[in-house]
Amino acid sequence: MWPVKAILSKFGDVRVLVVGDLLADHYLYGETERISREAPVLIVRHESDVVKLGGGANAAANARALGARVTVVGAVGRDAIGDQMLALFGQAGIRSRAVRSHGVVTETRTRILAGGVSTTRQQMLRIDRGAVGGLPAGARQALAKVVAAEGAKADVVIVSDYGAGVLCDETRAVLARLAHRVPVCVDSRFALASFKGVTCCKPNEPELAALTGLPVKTDAELARAGARARALLACQLLVVTRGRRGMAVFDGGRAPHLIPVHGSEEAVDVTGAGDTVGATLAVGLGAGLDARLAAALANVAGALVVQKEGTATVTRDELAGEL
Repeated sequence: MWPVKAILSKFGDVRVLVVGDLLADHYLYGETERISREAPVLIVRHESDVVKLGGGANAAANARALGARVTVVGAVGRDAIGDQMLALFGQAGIRSRAVRSHGVVTETRTRILAGGVSTTRQQMLRIDRGAVGGLPAGARQALAKVVAAEGAKADVVIVSDYGAGVLCDETRAVLARLAHRVPVCVDSRFALASFKGVTCCKPNEPELAALTGLPVKTDAELARAGARARALLACQLLVVTRGRRGMAVFDGGRAPHLIPVHGSEEAVDVTGAGDTVGATLAVGLGAGLDARLAAALANVAGALVVQKEGTATVTRDELAGEL
């Protein structure tokens, strides 16, 4: 039996710095009326819409929901949806050090969900908006300075890289230096190989296969790929998320520690689940937990969040109740 209260009580003292691509998850809900006469497409009558914290912002929201003291660093545009993002940070109790400068556009994922009068709204289309070609030089330099200043105060750093430009050469150099002092936990969608020497990396199985060029279908294949990834990344800890097969922890010369998936319910929505897992893992490490225990907690949090629709968080009370 885990000493749940004692473990989770430590989370409130953890100072978390989140460095990442701050995505606005914009959900637009509507009712399908009929087929258009202009083209063979559905006409959707708008009902409502909502903006939620996504990407690195969702990782920050999850860390805050667990009780941690959170500062987030990233980039948002001087636009209406950027204003909404900053307001959401304030409402969640997250301290924002987001850079806003000329040429920065708030990264936005608009999902259109629609259905009939008495049916569940289903996602029909996703529209992505944001700058193409990376952030301006001035924004990159400003981000590096903020990351260095805030990292000096943190107990753990969460890196959330969705390929939108915040994790540039300048910020990665600062993070490499911070990794000598505090745990730096990286979740990178497309560029994991560029984060050599950090404390912890959290790929999923497809990302692990892409990094190593090795198959990961069986436990034996996973073990070989995980060992290869740790060597390539020179990281102390590698945590691989495996969907319905749970997680695998590579934390030294030992055989990988396999954690079965928690619970038996089918996932409702996996949007942002990786952010929840990464945030829980990092907060656990920042609280001084053993890597395997932190990963076990993250595994439970991931199982809880996929039972919620859309981008969501798992609170410390929810985690305690499940445990």
